[in-house]
Amino acid sequence: MPLVGIGDIVRDSSAGVGAFNVIQLEHATGIVAGAEAAGAPVVLQISENAVRYHGALAPIALATLAVARAARTPVAVHLDHATDRALVEEAVELGLGSVMFDASALPDEENVALTAEVAAWCHARGVWVEAELGEVGGKDGVHAPGARTKPHEAVDYVARTGVDALAVAVGTSHAMTTKDAVLDLELIASLRAAVPVPLVLHGSSGVPDDTLREAVRHGMKKINIATHLNKAFTGAVRDYLAHDEKVVDSRKYLRAGRDAITREVTHLLGVLTG
Repeated sequence: MPLVGIGDIVRDSSAGVGAFNVIQLEHATGIVAGAEAAGAPVVLQISENAVRYHGALAPIALATLAVARAARTPVAVHLDHATDRALVEEAVELGLGSVMFDASALPDEENVALTAEVAAWCHARGVWVEAELGEVGGKDGVHAPGARTKPHEAVDYVARTGVDALAVAVGTSHAMTTKDAVLDLELIASLRAAVPVPLVLHGSSGVPDDTLREAVRHGMKKINIATHLNKAFTGAVRDYLAHDEKVVDSRKYLRAGRDAITREVTHLLGVLTG
């Protein structure tokens, strides 16, 4: 099945779209296997942090694109949380069809101006752009648990930047390892009614399944999940090594991690599309 863009997946899906972060090749193959089992489209995301881990974008991006092109379900490959415009341009040159440009740590006017420039550059090349507005403070910025996106500010930001999707703050936080985030569902509905582009939920690993379903019903479209899969992967590897102390073939325990990712992705896509 040919590689698709996030815009195509979002437009063609009446449910939530799962977007899962790729750190190693096992993540990419495990996520796609889970999406194929669920019979659902999926987004493979590569973050700026993952690029830093690998030392360069091209190796992990080209491998992920190859996995996506071989999939039996629609798969998009996306650059996540890029703060460096040069990285955005490299991703586009490599063939990624969408980017999340994150200028939220900058003052509002700088965020708007730089995001608008990046969006215009990407649109001229047929690339879909996600962004977020405002810096509230703390490690998570607009995704700190207490942060909230105001609908009128979101509408103004989208109009001034021309972005295709907007990450909003409604109660989640990045890197949560427990599922106890409390979402403001009324705010999600208000944002959906006001904002003319799809809404994106970052930090979704900390959201219980029932609340994820409600978030989608209230208007969330793209659901970003990373830490939850890392937790499943690491737990499976730990279990394998604990039961086989003599193993030296990394394929054996990495396969256990990959299979855990596959199971979680199948389950989560069922939650988002159910």
